[in-house]
Amino acid sequence: TGAPTPVIDHTEYARITMKLAASLLLLLPSSIAFSPPALISREKVCRDLHVLGSATETTGTGSYTLDGEKIRGPITPVGNFVLVRTKETVTASAGGILLPDQSKRRATEGEVVAAGPGRLHPHTGVRISCPVEPGQNVLYGLFDGTQIKYNDEDMQMIRDDDILLYYSGPMMTLENVTPCRDYLLVKVEKDKLETDSGIVVAASVTKDLEFCQGTVVKVGEGRMCSTGEFTPSPVGVGEFVKFRDYAGNDVKLGGEDFCCVRMVDILSVIPVEEE
Repeated sequence: TGAPTPVIDHTEYARITMKLAASLLLLLPSSIAFSPPALISREKVCRDLHVLGSATETTGTGSYTLDGEKIRGPITPVGNFVLVRTKETVTASAGGILLPDQSKRRATEGEVVAAGPGRLHPHTGVRISCPVEPGQNVLYGLFDGTQIKYNDEDMQMIRDDDILLYYSGPMMTLENVTPCRDYLLVKVEKDKLETDSGIVVAASVTKDLEFCQGTVVKVGEGRMCSTGEFTPSPVGVGEFVKFRDYAGNDVKLGGEDFCCVRMVDILSVIPVEEE
């Protein structure tokens, strides 16, 4: 008398097999899971499975962190938001005195890590594309954006409207910067001030005064209208202009003083004497 032959429940076997097959289909890319078998080459299967494996490794638990918390994968800016890796803050004053941490000026310059596709115009639905792309460097306003800690690095989430200038290369120079969209780069004129009696006011007294006129040295591509087209600047390079008080953002390039001003803040063009 031998051991009893086990009875196989074929219905249960089929149910388990189909459940297993369905689970495997969920793990495969759609190009494999829903294509006719005759049209799938061995090379394509191997390539897609390699991509699937790489994605699984990249988005594994613990690969990314946001503000100290682990997240499943990289963050993706939406709309017109731009993720910027901030550069180091200023560590010394103009006189060479080292500044304590609480006195350092917040960094407003950095490298674009990721950028959203751009925002939709609220009235026409036209997509207004983002003016910068990953790898470029940007300069933005002092109080713009939201500070975050991403993968243990200090970063800033800003809007593309906050970008004053963008450039490529390790450092910002007059030659490589480009005003963003409707911004102008103006070289401000800081003439010596005199009192009514003819006494020249010391530079230390006037250093915090706002100078609201100067020569346009660079012009952005223009202000984007509701149709997605650019409206050109009302002033050109070389013209001497006056702009609204406190409307500009001060920029130092090559030891010279400049100001980033929006086109709508230009009040007038001032004629100058030809040399």
